[in-house]
Amino acid sequence: MSRPTPPNRTGMATPSSPAPATGGGGGGGGADVQSPTAESSSAVPTLRVMRLQSPELHIPSAGGLDGQYLLHNALCLPDSLEVLVGETFTAYLGVLNVSRHVTIRRLSVSAHLQTPSQRWQLPSPLEASAGVDVPVGSAVDTIVSHAIEEAGQHILRVEVSYSSLEGGTKTFRKFYRFQVVNPLTISALTVRSGENSCLVSISVEYTLRKSAAAAATATPGNNSSTNNNKNPIVVSEATFLPIDGITAKRIGKDSPFLLPNEGGGENSDTDTQQQQRPRMTAAQLLDASGCLFPGSVVRYLFQVSADEQKLSLRGIAAGDKLGTALFTWRKSMGETGRIASSVITCPATSYLSQRNTTTVTTTTTTTTTAIPDSFNNFVVHRSGLSVDVAAAAANRGRNPNNRSNLSILLPVTVEPIHPPSRMKCNIPMAVKFYIVNHSDKAKTLQLQFRLSNMSELAICGPSFVSLGTVAAEGGSTVVEMRFLPLATGLLRLQGCWIVDLASDQEIAQPPLFDVFVEKETDDDDDDDVNPIVVGTQTVSHLLLPVADAIDNLDHLQHSSK
Repeated sequence: MSRPTPPNRTGMATPSSPAPATGGGGGGGGADVQSPTAESSSAVPTLRVMRLQSPELHIPSAGGLDGQYLLHNALCLPDSLEVLVGETFTAYLGVLNVSRHVTIRRLSVSAHLQTPSQRWQLPSPLEASAGVDVPVGSAVDTIVSHAIEEAGQHILRVEVSYSSLEGGTKTFRKFYRFQVVNPLTISALTVRSGENSCLVSISVEYTLRKSAAAAATATPGNNSSTNNNKNPIVVSEATFLPIDGITAKRIGKDSPFLLPNEGGGENSDTDTQQQQRPRMTAAQLLDASGCLFPGSVVRYLFQVSADEQKLSLRGIAAGDKLGTALFTWRKSMGETGRIASSVITCPATSYLSQRNTTTVTTTTTTTTTAIPDSFNNFVVHRSGLSVDVAAAAANRGRNPNNRSNLSILLPVTVEPIHPPSRMKCNIPMAVKFYIVNHSDKAKTLQLQFRLSNMSELAICGPSFVSLGTVAAEGGSTVVEMRFLPLATGLLRLQGCWIVDLASDQEIAQPPLFDVFVEKETDDDDDDDVNPIVVGTQTVSHLLLPVADAIDNLDHLQHSSK
């Protein structure tokens, strides 16, 4: 490809020495290694290298290049030498034949990008094995690019080879070093929200500061470099890329603040509709835009759930991979970059970290178990504990001597099934429980709720239920019991124990769920007592035989006197 000799633009450099040179990302280097007698023997190519950016907004303020060459007005010189993680590094490679008599024969240009971890080849049409001929006064050029994925020092290595008049091959290399910085710091916080779902909160902080090179070259009267580093970036898109079998949904993606339609068209809102729609304030509009200044932080929330039937039945256990978060950002002139988080995994429950132990002596053995009251913030509901215990039981065969295995510490789990979030004071309510035997032996079990370990949420009716024989390795059963709230406020159901009737082993269960208890009514008279409903009868009705028996007993005592 032959082109007229392009003029020397800003950002292009021509070192006078053929030795390897370094250059910033914003400029390039060239080599004119002709000796004074080179034109009489052979033509030596002159290399031009320049870093480019491709803005998507209007004409760039950094300057453009003439459209008659490979470059066009949509490309510009970068504002700074730093390259950001997530950008696509683009470099212009141009080779000129400045000789007035000799053609460059079999020219070949290859480019490689050395990152801190590996080396990438940048393909281009000029690296053909046969090479190309460059006539006198002509030039060939190409553009190479690569997505930047890691921070640190990068080196662009350009190698030029051509044929001499003697039939041999001559080669020279140029090296261009540039620094890559990470503009965004991504941190994730994952919380279990059930057996099959997690909530992933991801914060994105704009941490780019003025570089050391810009600070060294800045003068007291010139604030251009400082202003360049204060330019904001906009997070234009935030997505979560789940693995197979997982679905992700962003929470709060659509803003509830809608601007009314303007104009008098058919779709324009009426005055009443406009009054009903809340207008977005300037602060809310700025928060919703994703615009970040240095030091700003924006947070995104995703709900990640199991999708496939097999995975949904198994649940999401601790250590399972959920996916990665991908963010698309734009600079002031519309230059686009993408940055992804590390792989996000499902966290383990806090059962082991909050589990305090005590020694319980039975008739046959002495075991160490957990006191239910010792759990400060942990509850079973929506914690995923039973899924983690099942996963630990599946891996128990790989390390049978691991005494900290969850399935050994908690061989039987009790999981509430859709427990109530609200209850009325003094009104009992039935709750179902899912009991699973994770051990490798069948057990004859009994479910107990001990009043000494319970608080204001007490058992209503028998405090224990015999479950019979529960099969090993995932055997399960469902049982229903009633509970009576004795006070208002946020109460916790605790004091649950599983007893193996064959071995007298007692397995203490963590608190099962929290419930908010409200007053029964707000307009009760002081002298009225509301009955406690139990099924279709009231507690006051059930207590009538007891009252009659007490009256009869008093009557007998008076008669005996």
